[in-house]
Amino acid sequence: MMPFTDEELYHAVENNLTKVSAYVSSHGGNIHLKGVKDAIIYIELGGTCHGCSMSLMTTKMVVRRELRELIHPELDVINVDGTPENELPEDCYREETEPTVEVEKEGLMDKVKKLF
Repeated sequence: MMPFTDEELYHAVENNLTKVSAYVSSHGGNIHLKGVKDAIIYIELGGTCHGCSMSLMTTKMVVRRELRELIHPELDVINVDGTPENELPEDCYREETEPTVEVEKEGLMDKVKKLF
């Protein structure tokens, strides 16, 4: 039985993600924590690892192994890769992020136009 709530596991994974992502980063990829439900950690591999034929092995042999060592040996990890069997459950625990606000930047051409 898992002694942690989904919220506690989410924050534990979030705090250890940089340690776990070293291998993925060395291959030009990154890991996004998507959510947690019933001791299953849902991630998304990005960068060059997104869609890579070795992403399943990376998820199981690297990410899952390291998270089990760092947090709890019963954790499982699923890469949300767009396939029906690896979907993110709607009722998983996840942090809502602030919406990104786009800031308009003044480019060189905008500055030139102001001169005329």
